[in-house]
Amino acid sequence: MTTKNYTANWNYPTNVRVGAGRIRELPESCQELGFFNPLLVTDPGLASLPMVEQAVEHCRKTLNGCGLFSDIKGNPTGAHVDAGVSAFKAGDHDGVIAFGGGSALDAAKAIALMVGQDRPIWDFEDIGDYFTRVNVDGMVPVVAVPTTAGTGSEVGRSSVITHEGLKVKKIIFHPRMLPEIVILDPVLTCGLPAKITAATGIDALSHNLEAFCSPHYHPMAQGIALEGIRLIKEYLPTAVADGNDLEARTQMLVASTMGATSFQKGLGAMHALAHPLGALFDAHHGLLNAVLMPYVLKANQSAVSDRLTDLSRYLRLDNPGFDTFLNWILKLRADLGIPHTLAEIGIQDDDFEKVGEMAFADPSAGGNPIAFSVEEYQQLFIAAVRGRL
Repeated sequence: MTTKNYTANWNYPTNVRVGAGRIRELPESCQELGFFNPLLVTDPGLASLPMVEQAVEHCRKTLNGCGLFSDIKGNPTGAHVDAGVSAFKAGDHDGVIAFGGGSALDAAKAIALMVGQDRPIWDFEDIGDYFTRVNVDGMVPVVAVPTTAGTGSEVGRSSVITHEGLKVKKIIFHPRMLPEIVILDPVLTCGLPAKITAATGIDALSHNLEAFCSPHYHPMAQGIALEGIRLIKEYLPTAVADGNDLEARTQMLVASTMGATSFQKGLGAMHALAHPLGALFDAHHGLLNAVLMPYVLKANQSAVSDRLTDLSRYLRLDNPGFDTFLNWILKLRADLGIPHTLAEIGIQDDDFEKVGEMAFADPSAGGNPIAFSVEEYQQLFIAAVRGRL
C-alpha cells in the first residue's frame, strides 16, 4: 500500500467537541480531516453494542466506507497494534477512529502511527529524540471518541503499549499522535458500570493530582489540574450513583481531558508503579492507580504537605491540611467501592524486587515529588499489598 501524505489536512490545536448527541458529527469530522474510509478501532466489549454498530453504519452511509477492528484487550500489546495495521492496509483505509476506553484509544493511535512506518514500534519509545525516527508522512489522522472518563488518551500524544516479550509497558510518543478531533459525548458513557466508572474516574483524579504535585514548572498545567480535581470531587460520586446523569457524565469527560492535559507537567509514583503492575498482572490501570493513591501520597507527605493543604482549601474541605486531604481520598475510595489493598485484586508482593526495579526505571518516576530509590519503591509496593499506610 502506498501511504498518503496527510500533513496538509492536519490543523492544530485539537478540536474538542462536547455535548450530548455530538456523536452524530462523526462522519463529518472524518471528512474535515480528508479521509473517507476510516478504520474504527474499539475493544471487543463494545464492538457489538448499538453505539458502535450505529457509528459504523452512519459512517458507511455518509462516507465511502468504514471498517471495524476490535482484536485488542485491556493493556494492548505490540501484537494488537500489528494486527490493526494489517486490518488497516487490507481495507485500504485512510484514517482512524479511536472509539472506546483508554486501551482502545491507545491502540488506535498507535495503529495510526504505524501504518506507514518501516521500523518496529519499540523504536518510537518516549526516550530522548526517538520520536524523530518517525516517518511523519506515513502517519494518518485520528478522530477520538472516548467512552470512559479516565485516561484522557483522546488528548494525549502517546500510547502505552505492552511489550509482551519483556512484560513491560512502553510509552510510544510522537507529537502528531494527538488526535485532530475529539468528540466528548456523555451519552456514550451512560452504559458504563458503576465499578468501571469509579475506577476510571479515580484514574482521572490520579492524573490531575500527580500533575498538581509534580515539582516541574508549568503554571497553566497546575491551574488545569486544580480545577480538574474540583470537578471530580463534585461529579464523580454522582456519576457512580446515577450513571444516566448527563451533567455528571459530561463534567467527568471534561475532567478526564483536563487530567491528560495537565500531566504534561509530570506524573509520579502512582503511575511508575501502575505501569509495571499492569504489565506483570494484566490489571486495570485505573483501578491500580485508585488503590495505590493513598500509599503514594503518604510516602510523598514531606514534599507535598503544603501543596495539599492549599488544594484541600480550594476544595473547601474542613480543617485544610495533608491529613484532611488524605482522609478525603480514603473516604472517596471507600464510598466508591475501591479496594484498599493490592492483595484484594489478586496482587501479592512475591515479585517486590522486580516491581521496585521496574517502577524506578519507569519514565513517570521522574515527575514524583521525591526521587524514590529502588528499595523505596519496593517498600511502597509492599505497603500497598499489605495495607500499611
